[in-house]
Amino acid sequence: MSSSHAATITPARRLGGRLCVPGDKSISHRYAMFAALADGPSTLANYAPGMDCRSTLNCLQLLGADISATSDRATSAITVMGRGLGQLRSPAHILDCGNSGTTMRLLAGILAGHPLTAQMTGDASLSRRPMRRVIGPLEQMGAQIESVDGRPPLTVRGGKLRGIAFRPEVPSAQVKSAVLFAGLLAEGVTSVTEPVATRDHTERALAAFGGRADVSGLVVSVQPGQRLVGQSLTVPGDFSSAAFWFIAAAAFPGSRIEVTNVGLNPSRTALLAVLRRFGARVTVTPSEAGGNEPIGSVTVEHERTGVVVIAPDEVPGLIDELPAIAALAAHGGEVAVSGASELRVKESDRIAVLVAGFRALGIDADERPDGFVVTGRSTRPAGGVADAQGDHRMAMAFAIAALAAEGPSTIDGADAVGVSYPEFFETLERLVR
Repeated sequence: MSSSHAATITPARRLGGRLCVPGDKSISHRYAMFAALADGPSTLANYAPGMDCRSTLNCLQLLGADISATSDRATSAITVMGRGLGQLRSPAHILDCGNSGTTMRLLAGILAGHPLTAQMTGDASLSRRPMRRVIGPLEQMGAQIESVDGRPPLTVRGGKLRGIAFRPEVPSAQVKSAVLFAGLLAEGVTSVTEPVATRDHTERALAAFGGRADVSGLVVSVQPGQRLVGQSLTVPGDFSSAAFWFIAAAAFPGSRIEVTNVGLNPSRTALLAVLRRFGARVTVTPSEAGGNEPIGSVTVEHERTGVVVIAPDEVPGLIDELPAIAALAAHGGEVAVSGASELRVKESDRIAVLVAGFRALGIDADERPDGFVVTGRSTRPAGGVADAQGDHRMAMAFAIAALAAEGPSTIDGADAVGVSYPEFFETLERLVR
């Protein structure tokens, strides 16, 4: 890192090493929320260190959960003293979700079932993100939610809810999770029928805390009034963070990277098949440990450079990894993505920002309404200055792409990595050979 807002990336010949990545962001959010709704204390080891998951903890504390952290060189853990299902208290202050859409959407579902009024806000990026998809079903259940034209800040007036059978038009694990959280506090059964299966961390986390979600094909349902019990759990390494290292290893001749204790939830690992299609050698070694979430080691080695076409039906399983996948093409391959218009309403318009950033680095990239095409050349890109626009995944994708350049590159807005992976640039320096 060359300053608090920019990082200088020097070219690399290859990458290699063995490492762990921070705790999974998606799982950390959910474990903390279930721990707050459970009876008794929970200890969550390897809780994600980024600002997004800290936002969740800050909000839960304002809702009455007692949270403390312990940290040393070997381990980092948080302890949450749960209040019990339906027992969160009215917050004395506005709930600041920071940059975290997951915090806002999932908490909306939890707040909807409590007899309280709470306002949630966020940073400038989050305040532009659409919330109607979560507001709609929660209002069907009986909550009252005020917004600014479907965007934050949100004021949730919770209370008595009724179970619904909800069919979202667009697949979203966050919307599904918000409805399931609300369903635990509703009268009658609540079900969500998905158009395609999305990640199932909420269902697994509910089971880990002693509850149950019934899954039948694409239908997930919960019964109300389940008693949740505090647990001691370890959060697996974040697969979406590891994705950047897998991409780098696949792209650079002579590279080999092993990530240990990483989450291997089948709803998250579609990237591994993409890397094999591109031409990488991928080895997965499952571990016996991990509880409700499978974990293990993944080794990726460069074998050849190829072409990857991501079709619309693949996008839901790859949505967080698409910026990283684009970086494969910086090193001479080609990546084409379609059916990913959802990328336009993430922390940034990830299609526009990605294409602009890659072009600034000297990489051929074209924007499509619902995706992009990135084409690597036979010669190395020149390098340049890419602006991450405050988006953590853009900053990391640009950094991996910039390694292929002829000269040093600058990533503006590089401090955004603190949202999910504060140690990203230090780890990158360690892996470059």
